[in-house]
Amino acid sequence: MMLRVDQAQVDRVPEEIELQNPERREWLKRGGLVVAFMALGGAGRAWGFIEHARIDADHPEFAPNAFVRVNRDGSVQLVMPSIEMGQGAYTGQATLLAEELDVGLDQITVEHAPPNRKLYSNPLLGDQATGGSTTIRFCWTTLRDAGAAARFMLVAAAAQRWKVDPDQCTAARGVVTHTASGRTLGYGELADAAAKVTPPEKAPLKNPKDFQLIGKPLRRVDTPGKVDGTLPFGIDIRVPGMKVATVQASPTFGGKLVSVDDTRARAIPGVLQVVKLDDAVAVVGEHFWAAKQGLEALDIRWDRGANGNFTTEQLFKDLAEASEHGTPILGREVGQVGNAKGKVVSATYQLPMLAHATMEPLNTTVHVRPDACEIWVGTQVPARCVDVAMKVTGLPAEAIQVHNQYMGGGFGRRLFEDSVEQAVAIAKQVNYPVKIIWTREEDIAQDRYRAAYYDRISATLDDQGRPVAWTDRTTGASVMATFAPGAMGKNGLDPDLVECSAELPYEIPNLRVDWVRHDMPSGLHVGWWRGVGPTHNVFVVESFVDELAHAAGKDPVAYRRDMLGDNPRARGVLDLAVEKSGWGSTLPARHGRGIALAAPFGSFLCVVMEVEVSPQGEVIMHRAVAAVDCGTVINPNTVEAQIQGGLVFGWSAALYSGITLKNGAVEQRNFNDYRVLRMNQTPPTEVYLVPSKETPGGIGETGTVMAMPSLTNAIFAATGVRLRSLPIDKAALVQDKQALDAVMAATTPDHSSVSEGPTASARRRT
Repeated sequence: MMLRVDQAQVDRVPEEIELQNPERREWLKRGGLVVAFMALGGAGRAWGFIEHARIDADHPEFAPNAFVRVNRDGSVQLVMPSIEMGQGAYTGQATLLAEELDVGLDQITVEHAPPNRKLYSNPLLGDQATGGSTTIRFCWTTLRDAGAAARFMLVAAAAQRWKVDPDQCTAARGVVTHTASGRTLGYGELADAAAKVTPPEKAPLKNPKDFQLIGKPLRRVDTPGKVDGTLPFGIDIRVPGMKVATVQASPTFGGKLVSVDDTRARAIPGVLQVVKLDDAVAVVGEHFWAAKQGLEALDIRWDRGANGNFTTEQLFKDLAEASEHGTPILGREVGQVGNAKGKVVSATYQLPMLAHATMEPLNTTVHVRPDACEIWVGTQVPARCVDVAMKVTGLPAEAIQVHNQYMGGGFGRRLFEDSVEQAVAIAKQVNYPVKIIWTREEDIAQDRYRAAYYDRISATLDDQGRPVAWTDRTTGASVMATFAPGAMGKNGLDPDLVECSAELPYEIPNLRVDWVRHDMPSGLHVGWWRGVGPTHNVFVVESFVDELAHAAGKDPVAYRRDMLGDNPRARGVLDLAVEKSGWGSTLPARHGRGIALAAPFGSFLCVVMEVEVSPQGEVIMHRAVAAVDCGTVINPNTVEAQIQGGLVFGWSAALYSGITLKNGAVEQRNFNDYRVLRMNQTPPTEVYLVPSKETPGGIGETGTVMAMPSLTNAIFAATGVRLRSLPIDKAALVQDKQALDAVMAATTPDHSSVSEGPTASARRRT
C-alpha cells in the first residue's frame, strides 16, 4: 500500500488543513519556527515538503502541518507520525530528528499526532497507522530531512545576523557557534529570524561517520514517566464528571441481544445506567467495581445466531477441505515445479487462532455532546477512530477530537477500531463522559483474532538432498480483504499471506507458492497479530527446511548454508549465530539446539535455541542466541529489547496459546488458560548485531517471527518429535508410558499447564 499525492495536492495542503488542537493554537500565538513536511512519493520512499513562515495569531493555518517546532525558549517539539506502544517508536523518531538538528535527545519533547491523514499517513501502509515494523523505515529519511532543513535555516539565520558565511558556523546542542569569533546564539533566539529564511530544496544530511546519536545506546524518552508513574496510558484517563462502564458482547460471533433483566443490577450501589446495543450490554457505574458487579448481575438472553454450533474442529475440517479443493491464488512462481525429478518430501502444518492479550485491556473514554464528540484512546489508527465516530454520531469530522494515548501493548489489536465504535455508541446514550473498560475476559473473548492456517508444503530433493522444487500452499482468511481491500493484488492475492514464503533466503530453482482464501464465518473477525504473515510463514518454512535437512542426513546449519547462494547478509547472521551459540558441541540426553533463519520486514535474523525436554514432556529453555542485521541501527538498546520481547511473545504462543471455539464461542477467558511465559521460564537471551550501512529494516516484530521455528526445531533435536501444529502438545513429548501417565494425572480442567490446542488428539494419533 502506498500513499500517492500529486504536486497540486501538496501545494494546497497549508490552506486545506484546519487546526484541531486548541493547545497548539495557543502555542502559535507565542510564535516560533515551524518545519512541516508531508510523507509522499512512490514505492518505499518518503521525502520532505518544507513549509516556512512566521507563525503567529494571523497565520494559524500552518500549525497542523507542523511535525517539528523550535520554540523561542529553545525547546524542540516533535509531533510523532508513528504511535508509541512499547516498541520504542518515540525514541527512535526523536533520535533521527535530533541527530540532524544537532540537539540532544533530552532537549526534545514528543507529542502524539492528531488524526490527520494528509499530514501523518505512513506511505508504507497507505493510512495514518502504526504497524508492520515500518516506523523507522518510514521515518529514516523523512525526519532526518526535517531536522537537517531546520538546522540549515537556524544556522543561516545566525550567519545573516553576524554577516558571515554559514560554512563558518557550527551547531551543537541547540546552539549555533561562529567558529572564528566564538560568538554563539541559541536556537530559541534564532527562531523568529529562521522562520524567514528560504528553506533549502534539499538540506545536506550528515555523513554517518559524524553521527553523535544514531547507533548509540540511548535511554528511551518515555522511561522517566513510566518509572515514576506520571506517564498516562489510555486506561489512566480521568476527565471531569466521568463515569465508568464495562461491557459484555454476544458470546457467539454474529449473535444478537434478545432481552435484559436489570432488576438485580440496579440494586447494586454505584450502578447508574444499563445501556443496550444490538449485540452487547454495558453497565455504567460511579466506578469500575460497581459497573462490573452490575454487569455480572444482569440476566441476559442472547440469540446465538448462525454460528451457535461452530467449533474449532469444524474450522480445521473446512480449512483442509478448502486447501484440497479450493481455487489457489498465485503468490510467486519460478521455473517448472512439475518437471522436477527426485525424492518428494511432504508435510502438513496447522496453526491456531491467536488472541493479542495486551497487558492493558481495551478501553476508550468518550464524551458525546449534541455538537461534538471527544475521545481519549490508545490506538494505532487515530484517523479510523474519527471515521467510526462520524458514523455513529452523525457529526462532521471537524466536530470530533481524538486524544491519542500511550498504549500498554498493541500487537496489532489496536489497528482495529471496533472497541472505539462500541464506546461511542454507548456514550451516545448517556449525558456525561464515560470510560468503557473491557474486562480481561471480554478482551480475550471479543478479539480480532490471528486467523487459523492450514499449510501443505512439499519439496523434491536431488541425489544430494538439495531441494530442486518447492511448493507451499497456505489456506486461511485475509485481513487485508476487509481492512484495506484496495491493497489486494489484481489477482485477489493478499500479499501478507505469502510474505516470507514467496521470497525465501534460499536458492531453489523451481518454486510455486499460492494461497487459498477461506474466510471465517460471518461475525468472526480476524486481525493482524504481531509479526503478521511472516510469523505464520516462517514457522512453516523453517520447520520444513529442518525436516529436509534431516531427510537428507545433513546438519541443519550446513544444509541451510549450502542453499544460501549469493546472499551475504543471510550468511552473515547465520555464521554469527552459529559461532556464538557453540553449535555442534555435545549436549546431554534430551537436550537439543534448533535454528531458524529468515529475512522479515527488511531485516535478516538467525536464532539458535537450546532446550531440554523432561521425560514428562516439560520444555525448559536454557539459552537463546540471536544474530541480527537490521541495516543501520538507530539504537542498539531498542533492537536488543525488541528481539528479546518478541521472542518471549512468540515462545508464549508456541508453548501455551491457542484460541479454541465451542458452540460458537471462545473457550479461553484469562491468563490461566491463555498463558504467557513467566520470568522464571525465560531463558538468557543474547543478541548480536551485525554492523551494516544498509537502510534500516524493521525490528519490532522480527523476534516473534523467529521464536516458534527455532524452538520447535530444538525440541525435535532433543526428542526426535516433529511438531507440525501449535501450541506444543506436551503429551507428544513424553518419553515413555510411565511418564505419560504422570502427565495425564497432572492435567487440570482449566488448562493451567500447556494447552493441548485444537487438534491435540489428532496429533497423538499421527
